[in-house]
Amino acid sequence: MEEIDKRTGGCVTVFDEEAQRSSVFAQLKTYCIDLLGLLQNPNVNKHSSTLPQLLRLLRNSPSSALQPFLDYTLFPLLLLLDAAVDCRSQQKVDSEEKLPKTPHKVNDSVVEGVLQCLEELLNKCHLGSVDQMVVVLKKLTYGALLSPSEAAEEFREGVIRCFKALLLSLHPCSDESCLCKQIFGSPPLLAGRDVQFLSKGPTKYDSEPEECLLAFLQSQTASAAVGHWLSLLLKAADTEAARGHRGSVKLRIEAFLTLRVLVAKVGTADALAFFLPGVVSQFTKVLHVSKTMISGAAGSVEGLDQAIRGLAEYLMIVLQDDANLSGLDMSRNILTDFNLNMDKSTQSILEELRHLPVKVQGQTIIATEGSSGEVVNTVTLKSGLVQMRGIDSGNVIGSLHVKRTKDWIEKTSTHVDKLLCATFPHICVHPAKKVRQGLLAAIRGLLSKCTYTLKESRLMLLECLCILACDDSEDVSADAQEFLEYLFSSSRKLHVERDVAAMFDRLIEKLPKVVLGSEESLALSHAQQLLVVIYYSGPHFLVDHLLRSPITAARFLDVFALCLSQNSVFAGSLDKFISARPSSMGYLHSVAELKAGIRFIGADQAIMKAAPSEFPKFLGIQDKEIQYAPENVRKDYELPRMPPWFLYVGSQKLYHALAGILRLVGLSLMADYRSEGSLTVVADIPLGYLRKLVSEVREKEYSNESWQSWYYRNGSGQLLRQASTASCMLNEMIFGVSNQAVDMFARMFKSRIKSEQIHEHEAGYADDQLYKLEHSVLHDWKVCQERGARSQLIDCIGSILHEYLSPEVWDLPLEHKPSLQQPNGEAGDITLHLFRDTAMLHQVIIDGIGIFNMCLGQDFASSGFLHSSLYLLLENLVCSNFQIRSASDAVLHVLAATSGYLTVGHLVVENSDYVIDSICRQLRHLDLNPHVPNMLAAMLSYIGVAHKILPLLEEPMRSVSLELEILGRHQHPDLTIPFLKAVAEISKAAKHEACLMHTKAESYLTDVKSKMSDVENKARMDSGRCSSSHYDDDIDMFPIESGVRLMHRVYALLVHGLIIHALRRFTPKNAPDAPQACTYLESY
Repeated sequence: MEEIDKRTGGCVTVFDEEAQRSSVFAQLKTYCIDLLGLLQNPNVNKHSSTLPQLLRLLRNSPSSALQPFLDYTLFPLLLLLDAAVDCRSQQKVDSEEKLPKTPHKVNDSVVEGVLQCLEELLNKCHLGSVDQMVVVLKKLTYGALLSPSEAAEEFREGVIRCFKALLLSLHPCSDESCLCKQIFGSPPLLAGRDVQFLSKGPTKYDSEPEECLLAFLQSQTASAAVGHWLSLLLKAADTEAARGHRGSVKLRIEAFLTLRVLVAKVGTADALAFFLPGVVSQFTKVLHVSKTMISGAAGSVEGLDQAIRGLAEYLMIVLQDDANLSGLDMSRNILTDFNLNMDKSTQSILEELRHLPVKVQGQTIIATEGSSGEVVNTVTLKSGLVQMRGIDSGNVIGSLHVKRTKDWIEKTSTHVDKLLCATFPHICVHPAKKVRQGLLAAIRGLLSKCTYTLKESRLMLLECLCILACDDSEDVSADAQEFLEYLFSSSRKLHVERDVAAMFDRLIEKLPKVVLGSEESLALSHAQQLLVVIYYSGPHFLVDHLLRSPITAARFLDVFALCLSQNSVFAGSLDKFISARPSSMGYLHSVAELKAGIRFIGADQAIMKAAPSEFPKFLGIQDKEIQYAPENVRKDYELPRMPPWFLYVGSQKLYHALAGILRLVGLSLMADYRSEGSLTVVADIPLGYLRKLVSEVREKEYSNESWQSWYYRNGSGQLLRQASTASCMLNEMIFGVSNQAVDMFARMFKSRIKSEQIHEHEAGYADDQLYKLEHSVLHDWKVCQERGARSQLIDCIGSILHEYLSPEVWDLPLEHKPSLQQPNGEAGDITLHLFRDTAMLHQVIIDGIGIFNMCLGQDFASSGFLHSSLYLLLENLVCSNFQIRSASDAVLHVLAATSGYLTVGHLVVENSDYVIDSICRQLRHLDLNPHVPNMLAAMLSYIGVAHKILPLLEEPMRSVSLELEILGRHQHPDLTIPFLKAVAEISKAAKHEACLMHTKAESYLTDVKSKMSDVENKARMDSGRCSSSHYDDDIDMFPIESGVRLMHRVYALLVHGLIIHALRRFTPKNAPDAPQACTYLESY
């Protein structure tokens, strides 16, 4: 007969086991005799090595070899422990309970060794009877009563560890009808790092005790001892916290973990309900202290984690829905709705068994009055132990039992709700990841087990869960999102819909107050909660709340208009304002694209004097245009961006949370099949501010009112800022419809659920079932791809762009001009605010053009939006405001990337006819468009495409030459320099083209000759008439060479003619040396 030794991994026979037991007993006998001698004379040196050797023997021996000698080994260890406690205790106990006083004090090293041996023995052996457990508990209780001044830290920690080992050695019996089958037996919220504690203790009974120890622990006979130990463990943890930095973090953690094991082993609401007020209040005190303590035992991260999980586990057992059916006054069918995964028939049977009269091991439940309201630690050790064994019936203190009526459950849940609301929201933002993970486990357990009993706390628990779903730690956020997805799955969604609706309304109502308040972390948490609620509720939920009536939609958008408004734009600190102030110098990446060309064209003399053979080298430099991949563009020019004024309101993180909500609004209107045409209806609400602004500007122009007085008029400045906020909101709503936004939400609310399953063991379930999700929340947030929906989106963007590109919007001033100056200097400061507000509006509108392009893709150009907005973007490249220039530069790069062009130059060349047409149209009205010369020079210089669009520049150059005449300079003297800049850019392009023309012509001629030679050789091989080929060559090559020369000459004359025409118009008074340049160009 053989069996495997699980600890050593070896194969041993029964005879080997007997021999091993004999060997172990022989050694135990020696060590036990030495321990008894040590008890009589603790200071004898010859016994100093006994305890380490005994500990080594206990660790190396299997459980089967130690179990028969448990009593034999326990006897000297408990005697030494009792002696150590007795000589340290400063309290006097009754003589009948006291051992004779030992003549010598047992030192700390001996006691520490005794406790280590006792812990190892309890880990490997199980107690054989209730009497044996009572004796061990009695000795450990005396040790746990010692204060820090009486016993060392190692002593007190060793006692608690021994008690934990005793609890872990208790296992359910084989009787299927025993009460021990009602409990899980281990802490339900045990973290993965603590699973090792589940494996401690013997795995089975070789011979079961006559009485089930777990059932005895759950009985009312043991209630006093259970309550006393709950009080001792909480007091031990609190004592270490009160000692400050001298307190032991390890002991505090051990006390909380042992308490969790004790609660799990008791495991029934009947046995623990009486002690709930004291336990919950003590745990709440721990959570309160953690808000102010960041160091020492009170600030221990591990200790706080254990306290959070312990509190949740206690509430999950006492206030579990299943255990309070009678008190909840509800039918089992309703409860089954809350726990659909439980089998109804099994639940009914278990519930009937729970309510049967209990009589275990001959004990009788005695009910007396006046005990339910007493504090736990008023139960004395002596009375608890006497009642525990039923020795002295006269000392019975009364039943430690609470009848959990409906009134008791309501009052208890109300008090618990107050305590949880005062602590849990603050722990959500605790800096330690481990604490937040513990809180998440607690929330999952409470929402799973106490859905109805803690109905007043459900809203708060859901809000905390939403905050954790946006946690910075991926582990925390992913776990929270998994549980949220489970809660919002179709099988449980009905249970949370009412809570979610109430939470949605409450968050919307409080959002403006917290955003405009002084505590940004609170505002961020509220915004994140709202974002998570909307996402997991789905688009139908949001549409139902938005489109119930136009008033509801307007009220919802007004809340966000207030949150994103500029009302507090200058309310920030001066340091923050100065640090955020942009530099007066800026760098545009569009200029970097032209550097290669500048290096080539800038050396004019070297180019003109260079030999034709050197041209290919320069040509290679020019061909190396700066290219960028779309992914790099998205990194450098990320859209959408935080509006410039929000920097003084909140952080980037807060804006992303608020913007995410608006993006979900736009996405929901396109994802819900019932909301056809709703996007335009909702977009018209903020678009009304822009329309009102356009109307106000038109009235101002009609009445010839100055900008200062218009801005000074009541409401005009506010209207301008409201238009900026409305534009920002429209941009975010439209961006929500894009594929980039859908991908962003998929990354933000990533789910690690495999095969759409949730493992609910960590959520506090006694069984190890897997619960399948019926659908994924992400599947709801998909943009409708039907043709009608796309047309609706294009129409909506078209109506927005119509207001964005309105001339009245771009007529708003950006800088001080003489026409704005008024005799009354009081309006000067207001004018400065006007410039700033206008710049912000223009910047947001330009960003919106790029966002709309990202959303529509190729449809942006096919719908005509690219042609109508490209000129505006090029025009703003020369704006006096750097932020606007930078925004235009960024959007141009985005347009180029999304349209499939390598650079902005390629984009402009492909659409140059529309750009030049707009330039020509505005050149005819320079009084209304004085910025056109600068815009023309900027387009040719910054983008670097002048040499590619020279054939289209004939009409603009004629208008330029007219403006450079004496009459034109007299009418627009301030435009002379900008026109000369444009002429200079075109002259550079002409030089560039002239230098490359000869090389291109020769290359073309060589290519033609090569092709003609191939034709000639083929003809010679086919016909064999070699003589005629020379004749054909003489005839054919002459017109080709003549055509190349003619093309070169005509094209050069066309290019140079434009420049010469302009220079000659301008020569008489401004360029005395220009005739020589013209003569040189003509001769060339």
